[in-house]
Amino acid sequence: MNITFAKIAVPAQGVVVLPVTEGNKLGGEGKKLDKRTRGTISAAMKAAEFSGKRDKTLSIFVPAGTKLARIVLVGLGAAKTFDTNAAERAGAALYDVLSKDTTVTVVFDADGLTDAPKLAAHLAAGARLKSYRFAKYRTKEDKDAKPKLKSLAIQCDNFAGAKKHHADLTALVDGVFITRDLVTEPANIIYPESFVARARDLTKDGVKVEALGEAAMKKLGMGALLGVGQGSERESQLLVLRWDGAKNKSAPPLAIVGKGVCFDTGGISLKPPGGMWDMKWDMGGAGVVVGLMRALARRKAPVNVVGLCGLVENMPDGRAQRPGDVVTSMSGQTIEVLNTDAEGRLVLADVLTYAQQRFKPKAIVDLATLTGAIIAALSDHYAGIFSNNDDLSNQLTAAGQAVGERLWRLPMGDEYDRDIKSPIADMKNIGGGKAGSITAAQFLQRFIDKDMPWAHLDIAGVVWNEKGTPLAPGGSTGYGVRLLNRFIADNYEA
Repeated sequence: MNITFAKIAVPAQGVVVLPVTEGNKLGGEGKKLDKRTRGTISAAMKAAEFSGKRDKTLSIFVPAGTKLARIVLVGLGAAKTFDTNAAERAGAALYDVLSKDTTVTVVFDADGLTDAPKLAAHLAAGARLKSYRFAKYRTKEDKDAKPKLKSLAIQCDNFAGAKKHHADLTALVDGVFITRDLVTEPANIIYPESFVARARDLTKDGVKVEALGEAAMKKLGMGALLGVGQGSERESQLLVLRWDGAKNKSAPPLAIVGKGVCFDTGGISLKPPGGMWDMKWDMGGAGVVVGLMRALARRKAPVNVVGLCGLVENMPDGRAQRPGDVVTSMSGQTIEVLNTDAEGRLVLADVLTYAQQRFKPKAIVDLATLTGAIIAALSDHYAGIFSNNDDLSNQLTAAGQAVGERLWRLPMGDEYDRDIKSPIADMKNIGGGKAGSITAAQFLQRFIDKDMPWAHLDIAGVVWNEKGTPLAPGGSTGYGVRLLNRFIADNYEA
């Protein structure tokens, strides 16, 4: 879909979109068009009881007095609360209505809005986010099922400013799309080594890409990560992505760590067969890391960030890790593996240690589809956040709120930490059956240095949504890319 920005000049033909703020308040061009149509627009709004509520749309076909195919009204809600997140949702709502048209013009001059160029850019980004499709494996498809929208023209005052804002948003959407692609691909296509191969494409954007194989990880003592992957024919990998965008290239980076279990059978602690196909997206955290690094690089973010992904497959082979095995992590701490399906934390344990020892970052944020317990607690509405640092937690939560990728903080403490004590090792990899998301976070915290600001995002409930979200069609959501991009822009960029 080609998105362009231009000065306001309502076309004589085609499809025109007019924004309406709450209370039936049309912009100036909308009022002029209403006069041209002899009151058709205002009459249609009255008949449909359309009041400009947020995300609501109304189509008026072949309006009187014009050669237009139709006019589409989109509600923005109250002008004073119409922010960038609301603008993206409006753009996505429009795409749902307009996807079967070929060319559409949006006349963005709604009454009462401030910073219209920025809002217009975010509206366009929302439309593009909702336009995502993954159809590469379809050999036949109903023509009516395919979207037809090829061109979206956004008209507004200071359209040059809108175009400038949209350049950064284009980079961000590019990042979301590669994340959605990686998470959607089946496990016979995306496995540790092929994931690394896809990530190497980021070198074109200026990202430094490095991968460590099993031999290198064995030398480093990564027994926790390697234990998870030892039952798979696919070799485990540690992917390192570096974007050095700050003026001081040697300044300590922010570290973003992603769980990359490319397929999770549960290992010897085998999952039930029903729904196991969903476990192709158990690498969702790693997918977010790749998408974020693409977004930062393409918008030339003035910040140093290192992204690390622990990539494994968890398979029930004759060589697979057994319940009751004890492994030694890179940190030197020993772990009694009581459940091989609690594998993501084992992977992250070694990657977190490696991130701290090699890069000595300012702070660490990890993302993982870690526990079913977080889905039971928060459903698909929030991701869980656990942190040892209030400022870091608050910054991440604020960024999530701003972009509509919400976080809910859960507690941590010694009473939960006692649940993972092992009688024969330093710790066990599961707790006692209660508060599973919290005990998983307590496990991870044991691999974080005392003075290191750290946050863990359990994104198991939000990386995939069959019904879709306001900004994503059904399937992979790309949750986390926009959140972390905003978090970094607000708190770490010079």
